[in-house]
Amino acid sequence: MSATALTLTPSAAARVAAIASKQAKPAMLRLSVEGGGCSGFQYKFDLADTPEADDTVSETDGVKLLVDPVSLDLLSGSVVDFVESLGGAAFQVSNPNAASGCGCGSSFGI
Repeated sequence: MSATALTLTPSAAARVAAIASKQAKPAMLRLSVEGGGCSGFQYKFDLADTPEADDTVSETDGVKLLVDPVSLDLLSGSVVDFVESLGGAAFQVSNPNAASGCGCGSSFGI
């Protein structure tokens, strides 16, 4: 695995495939980073129709994870999972670059 490698777990891939199927879209999840959130940066998830020319693409079980070059600097080496618990279900990013995070897990600081 290279330093810039991004991983989509099989659980996350299955959830993206199910959502994409219901919306009649390709199974492509775009992960990006935006300023904001309680820790400085927040993760943004969207379904994509096509990859951009400069995207980094990772594939798991036929589902593609797309990340733009600017976000890649902050997400390098991350693992995207889908977790279900008593508190709910959500995509979760394990980001080795994050120096701090918030209690809800949707934002981080560098």
